[in-house]
Amino acid sequence: MKLKTQGFILLDVDVVALNNAGKNARSNFDNAVATKKVYKNGRSYTYVSGQAWRYWWRETLQQNFNWDLSPITRDNKIAFTAADPIKYADDDIFGYMKAAKDVIVDEEGNPILDKKGKEQTENVTVTRVSPLKNSVIVSVGSTQTAENWSSMARQEGDSVPYVKEEYSAVMKGMFSLDLEQAGTFSNYNKTGFKNLTEKLKEEALKNGATEIEDDKVKDSKGNAQKLVRLPKEVRIKRIEDTIKALKTLSGGAMQTNNMADVTPKFIVLATTNTGNHPFSHIVSSEGISNEKAYLNVEGIKEVLKDYKEQFVGKVFIGRRSGFLDDYAQELEQLKSLGDGYPQVQLGSINETIDNYCEQLKNQIS
Repeated sequence: MKLKTQGFILLDVDVVALNNAGKNARSNFDNAVATKKVYKNGRSYTYVSGQAWRYWWRETLQQNFNWDLSPITRDNKIAFTAADPIKYADDDIFGYMKAAKDVIVDEEGNPILDKKGKEQTENVTVTRVSPLKNSVIVSVGSTQTAENWSSMARQEGDSVPYVKEEYSAVMKGMFSLDLEQAGTFSNYNKTGFKNLTEKLKEEALKNGATEIEDDKVKDSKGNAQKLVRLPKEVRIKRIEDTIKALKTLSGGAMQTNNMADVTPKFIVLATTNTGNHPFSHIVSSEGISNEKAYLNVEGIKEVLKDYKEQFVGKVFIGRRSGFLDDYAQELEQLKSLGDGYPQVQLGSINETIDNYCEQLKNQIS
């Protein structure tokens, strides 16, 4: 069964500039920086790019979970990691692409030697589609940014002014983590499926990895292709670390003067047996200016009922006290929906993340 963690988060930030977009051409000031914005139905929404969120995530895993990040190599105008998901957990979870050399083997998997007795090699490109996929983090309601005029005035002579855009917003984001793909690699010659070189495959198998059958892909003879899978305890740790990193997530531009807490203030975590992410529209905005965010609890009930067959285990919902307090009673009622709905467990943010990870241990094979 192809299982995925589906996550939905809300941030609550005040006077921030989390992800900038370079020079602000619309400003009256020469030295002005714009924040990232998109437009929908004529209204402006601030956002953090998906790449920036992934950068925060990776840095948090390094700082707080002692992940040894894959080293980056720069070559002219390209850059790539080591593309070694056996050694580096971030290569496993976040994916990669790299041109490499691979040993040429015969049909039995034995290296083919040249006339001098050396292993013959060929140029290959190893790629891995990231098991972790995430959206941007975008404001729920439309936002009005403010230009903050500042100056560098510690030097002699005139001060040097600069301007940045700031905003306050409730922001939403969602992610999906493929539980079957994490810690599992293919190395057959098909675009997007060449995760490992032959050398890395052999090293992995010598150090505790095993081969399993890929029931979706067959070779020319009709036999199931083989996948290389890391030990269960290694896969569980990498998955748990990735999800638990949300508890201490940190990052964002302008943190010196606009420090913000970017950990979730509301979170939904569930395991599903499909790739569909059901929680994308459980919050919305209202009011004349479309700025106020509200939680659509009836929408949550609808999702729980409509996708009941896709949920595996409980659905976990966490909320930070002081945020969305008006919905506390309505959320409490989700625990007693009865037949026709998956079981819902409520708690604080960190408690919810920990409880979901405990459930995961029994879901990962």
